[in-house]
Amino acid sequence: SVPAMAGAPARYLVFFQYFGTRYSGVMETKSDQALVGVQNYLEKAAQKLRPSAPVKFHISSRTDTGVHALANAAHLDVQRAPGKAAFSGQQLVQGLNYHLRPEPIRILSAQRVPSTFHARFCALSRTYIYRLLLGCAHHSQIPVFERDLCWAPTGGPLDIPAMREAAKFLLGTHDFSTFRSLNSETPFQCPVRTLLQLEIQPAPGSLSHHYEPRGLEFWEVKFKSRAFLYRQVRRMVGALVAVGQGKLAPRDIQELLEVKDARAFPAHAMAPASGLFLKCVEY
Repeated sequence: SVPAMAGAPARYLVFFQYFGTRYSGVMETKSDQALVGVQNYLEKAAQKLRPSAPVKFHISSRTDTGVHALANAAHLDVQRAPGKAAFSGQQLVQGLNYHLRPEPIRILSAQRVPSTFHARFCALSRTYIYRLLLGCAHHSQIPVFERDLCWAPTGGPLDIPAMREAAKFLLGTHDFSTFRSLNSETPFQCPVRTLLQLEIQPAPGSLSHHYEPRGLEFWEVKFKSRAFLYRQVRRMVGALVAVGQGKLAPRDIQELLEVKDARAFPAHAMAPASGLFLKCVEY
């Protein structure tokens, strides 16, 4: 029971980033698992700020095991003891980061928002990037600093023009049933999504000027939509890479869309989690 004199809780929008390899995804999990969710650590850090009621993070984008975020978002309500002023955004950032220290999770910013704001439902768009490393004949050639941060498809160079041609079929509004993995939410979710942006561009690796002599190149595939289906980005990347390898023709992407059946997706074509980054959420 909240004491009568306690003020209303303060609601904050926080942006946070994480290296996803050692987490079971962003969402909370039972704490007895070997891998737990990023949310478990966020809420544990928030409890150490001694709020007068448990703090729950309502996360914008539900990333999977092994997926990274340059900036995910969440809202949270912080109720402080009577007579204690609400935290400023800066105090909340510093306090949470202090308690998150050993983890590769960092709060980027925090701001007060109205109590009607919702991090998941108020988002206007989400942008993901997928990092591809080309030129590796074998996964042992991936630089140690890039391991878990990219996908290095083997089997020679990729036909980028063919991939760009295939990408045009995915842009716009479609039923993306073929490009989602089935999960418990599937029956309740409309499979129609609008892909606002899909670009395939050369990209700098963090230390790539040291690898270039060995013929390694980084490319990024960038996707922007209001919302995505479960594993939709990884399936789209996998299909585009299959086109780049000559296993699929660009036109096959259109046919996969038209089939509207998750089981029609080519077996083993889904891209691994390691190359996927949530870049930003816009409000």
